[in-house]
Amino acid sequence: MALEKSVIAARPDSLSLPVEEKGGGGGEEAEASAEAGVFDLSEEPGPVVAAAATDPATPPLAKVRKSFQNKLLEREAKANEPRTKTQGTEKERGRFGWGRTRRKRQRYVEKNGRCNVSHGNMRETYRYLTDIFTTLVDLNWRCSLFVFVMAYAVTWLFFGAIWYLIAYCRGDLDHLGDETWTPCVNNVNGFISAFLFSIETETTIGYGHRVITDQCPVGTMLLLLQAILGSMVNAFMVGCMFVKISQPNKRAETLVFSKHAVISLRDDKLCLMFRVGDLRSSHIVGANMRAKLIKSKQTQEGEFIPLDQTDISVGFETGDDRLFLVSPLVISHEIDLHSPFWDMSQSQLGKEDFEIVVILEGMVEATGMTCQARSSYLAEEVMWGHRFSPMMLLAEGFFDIDYGAFHHTFEVDTPPCSARELSLAAARLDAHLYWSISSRLDEEPTLTNQAAERPDSGSADGRGGGEPIFIVGEMTDIQEQTGLGELNGCVATDQSESEA
Repeated sequence: MALEKSVIAARPDSLSLPVEEKGGGGGEEAEASAEAGVFDLSEEPGPVVAAAATDPATPPLAKVRKSFQNKLLEREAKANEPRTKTQGTEKERGRFGWGRTRRKRQRYVEKNGRCNVSHGNMRETYRYLTDIFTTLVDLNWRCSLFVFVMAYAVTWLFFGAIWYLIAYCRGDLDHLGDETWTPCVNNVNGFISAFLFSIETETTIGYGHRVITDQCPVGTMLLLLQAILGSMVNAFMVGCMFVKISQPNKRAETLVFSKHAVISLRDDKLCLMFRVGDLRSSHIVGANMRAKLIKSKQTQEGEFIPLDQTDISVGFETGDDRLFLVSPLVISHEIDLHSPFWDMSQSQLGKEDFEIVVILEGMVEATGMTCQARSSYLAEEVMWGHRFSPMMLLAEGFFDIDYGAFHHTFEVDTPPCSARELSLAAARLDAHLYWSISSRLDEEPTLTNQAAERPDSGSADGRGGGEPIFIVGEMTDIQEQTGLGELNGCVATDQSESEA
């Protein structure tokens, strides 16, 4: 073909294959083709192959750049390879070996404090009517306003219809122009006028145009009944609206919790911490903090308990749960033997499925009502090895609180092991120190007495059958379980022995 015999006059840079000449070695044809820039195109529409080649005797090149065509070939080869199974974001594997992402846990309590629980299939709905006041207060504002308007409108219409019925039955509507006729209510000539008289009576407006006469004892009794019932309706509905407006749950909107909880060391002990603050200048009187762990579990008998609640101590024994919430505070839970996080390490934290619900209760200083603020933290919202940033500054004459750093944390050195493992390591160190120091103290007076009895035997070769045997005591359970050759223990032991 003509294309096969064509000659490219100029060698493009993108298709060039640089060759470093070492020594004397290629043939004349290779040198000529390299100088002229001649390339032979293969029959297949593949990569362009240069005619210039090095002599077989030339040593292999150390570094050769890949040409543009070779990179294209590699990409095509990778694209034609069979696809492998994609791995999930976590190490958790599915049933058939495929990777799967972890399902996000459904919250029991939302971050804003709303309980994510829906009550269904309730057949005893009549129980709501036994506490009608609380039922009306718990309604949303749209329903509350509808009930408020309908309560007054229905009573006005009901008594207006009764006043119209009395006027119709007595014949007052038939003697509207008769001055000798004494009606039950003056100037009532229809249903609209009777309805207006009902409104004037219940609201005690009294315009003076429509008045009841003394010739209608039935109307007098109805007037007393409407006045009493109207007062009851006013007291009930105004009370509901007042309680609904002054509900303390709106005060909880200014009580804030940190977005994340952290786990770090405090006084050489692992602690779970979160921050709480009050945005208002009026304080919460008698603030009290509680925390619950929401986690499903299965008993030894095989019973499954969904969303089991376990108490998390935040200082109930020491009184630290009673707060003086003037400035933001960091609430700490010490992970000890009675804590539900006793066996949880950093690696296990990412695999756990739990929720921590925190509850702050107190009395509103302005209204005297009890207020409760709630929030929650999922397992992925607990940060291991972090600590909250300080946010209090000393200004001139007062303390300045920077709420911009309320949710900020920073990393600190924290062991990734669980609190149990950390406690065992401390126990091993204490046991090592105790037995090492006590053995050295028991050994020194015995050696002194032995040297006094045998003053000539001071050399190391004299130790033989007369070497004393020291029995310190029986080994404890901790010493039986652990060895005495840990690195931290050995360093601390040398220092303690030198001090002893």
